[in-house]
Amino acid sequence: MDTALRDTFTRLWQKYFDGEELPITFGIGRDTGTVKKAPVPKDWRCLVCDLSRIRKGTDLVIDHGSLSCSGAQFYLGYTTERRPEFRYFLSTGKPGVVEGERYKRTPEIVDEMDRHRETIPSTGKCYTFKRWDRLTAGDEPEVVIFFARPEVLSGLFTLANFDESDPNGGVICPFGAGCGSMIYWPWLEGQKEHPRAVLGMFDPSARPCVPVDVLTFAVPMKKFGRMIGYMEESFLITPTWEKVKRKIRMSREVYGK
Repeated sequence: MDTALRDTFTRLWQKYFDGEELPITFGIGRDTGTVKKAPVPKDWRCLVCDLSRIRKGTDLVIDHGSLSCSGAQFYLGYTTERRPEFRYFLSTGKPGVVEGERYKRTPEIVDEMDRHRETIPSTGKCYTFKRWDRLTAGDEPEVVIFFARPEVLSGLFTLANFDESDPNGGVICPFGAGCGSMIYWPWLEGQKEHPRAVLGMFDPSARPCVPVDVLTFAVPMKKFGRMIGYMEESFLITPTWEKVKRKIRMSREVYGK
């Protein structure tokens, strides 16, 4: 990690986003034993809930053994197989077998959605999560994840599109689980020549794990570096953004951090 880049963004974030929380990051690699590993869950637990500890400054390693949710195991690349009843679980349900979440109209739509899924090659590796300000020179973050309310999201979204001519070239919003929108889709984007940021956390099942009115904005690191470089020539230096900054302060006063 380029610590000068880390410090530059921290300074600019404090300047233009008025005290909002810093993003968290993750990188995929071998467990070095220097970061605490998340314990094996005693029962089912949503990965998104565990990320709240990282947002507060706790470094955490997550691997296959840390996950009790089959969806997280799939999206993080530890399994390529869905449960046999998954097509019903995500859609209509099946009496006597599984209750349906009804996020898709039919099991066939689920089948088609999963037909061409790619997989993150994480077998035998782990995810090291850290908050931005806790990154060191030895870290290699691959994705940067913001938890933010609409005024902050407006800034991140606009900055992600600052150097894009295609209206859809800077940000995508794919359907998927909460962990998929923060980890799976942005990691896949990061493997592309022209990566895009991912707006997410629309998954109703994961919403209990995040504060009211908060969504996520996940950016592949190689795109994020460009975004940092544009901050002081972008709309952030204009009177328009000063007005938004006032709304950011108002929002924090209403909802807290």
